[in-house]
Amino acid sequence: MARRVAQFYKVSFEQFKEGYTDTFGICGEQTLRQIYESLKLPKRATAGSAGYDFYAPVDIELAPGETCKIPTGIRVQMEENWVLKCYPRSGLGFKFRLQLNNTVGIIDSDYYNSDNEGHIFAKITNDSNEGKIVKIAAGTGFMQGIFVEYGITMDDEVTTARNGGFGSTTNSY
Repeated sequence: MARRVAQFYKVSFEQFKEGYTDTFGICGEQTLRQIYESLKLPKRATAGSAGYDFYAPVDIELAPGETCKIPTGIRVQMEENWVLKCYPRSGLGFKFRLQLNNTVGIIDSDYYNSDNEGHIFAKITNDSNEGKIVKIAAGTGFMQGIFVEYGITMDDEVTTARNGGFGSTTNSY
């Protein structure tokens, strides 16, 4: 049996609102609360699935070449020395060449405690060369995350703590 190493949670409504507004613009408070309340925590589809499906918070439609940054409303708390690696759902990648803009999203174990509550975003692009439009309905899985254990070098002495989201560790090296 696989080891249990993590737990998914929603970010606060305020944090989701900030991420949503940055991506989609301002909408009514009641509408935004309904979207927030409908967010589903990632789940595996079957007992044999490695990936936890992340669900679209709203309907998303991407023509070839279009990109969208998606605030998932989700954060994850996991054990040290584990990472969540995020990929497009394989069917969307195969049918539409849907891709994550950073190829593989890496969610570090200390991201959970960041200023943005560890809010996981996905930036996706329809890279279709067949003219196909990608339509992802709200509540539909679009990305999958897989937990992977990792090691460090014998001489690693890093003690710096994270305090931020994207690019927050860039100044560390």
